[in-house]
Amino acid sequence: MKNRKRALVLAGTAAALAATLIAAAPAPAAPAAAPKLASVHGGGTIFYPYSAKDDIRFTVDAESTPWTRPFPAPGGEKGLPTDARGRVTISHYFTETGSTATAEAEVDCLVTGGRTATLTAVVKTSNVGWEGKRIGISVQDGQRGEPDRLGFSWGVANVDVKPDGTVAEGAVGTCMAPAPFTEVTKGGYKVTPAPLTPQPKP
Repeated sequence: MKNRKRALVLAGTAAALAATLIAAAPAPAAPAAAPKLASVHGGGTIFYPYSAKDDIRFTVDAESTPWTRPFPAPGGEKGLPTDARGRVTISHYFTETGSTATAEAEVDCLVTGGRTATLTAVVKTSNVGWEGKRIGISVQDGQRGEPDRLGFSWGVANVDVKPDGTVAEGAVGTCMAPAPFTEVTKGGYKVTPAPLTPQPKP
């Protein structure tokens, strides 16, 4: 009987010790949250004072995909923190002629700062000969009753003045666009801001 009691006591002590160790063990670490990524989504009609009677519309669907577009130049092997994907669609109806200019472009760069986003895209299809051209777009997400705003690289002076005085159209680099200088009169855009992601470890 004594041996049986002793065995029961030892078994109970071992179980209590195991329970204490389990309770004292640190909980497994929660998986790290995925970094927040920037994006711009929406569509709208703008008022452009130099074509006040025309119907000009932009649709933007862009999402950040950091470090996914490597290029061969030194330092570009991993891509850029502003790499992005998506599509920009443009439609400009000319009231005087009844014709419509259109273009669809593939997003290659996106960066945000607060309610404002700047992105670039390379034209893939167009009925005005823009294929291969990089365009710059800026979007401001209006808040507290303010209208959304949009800017586009060919809507303001983007010229390169040569030393001899001749003028040529300036090139648009990745993520380069003017301030959002026009007002959105119909529709709107949602800008989700995010900080630049750290460079990947080797």
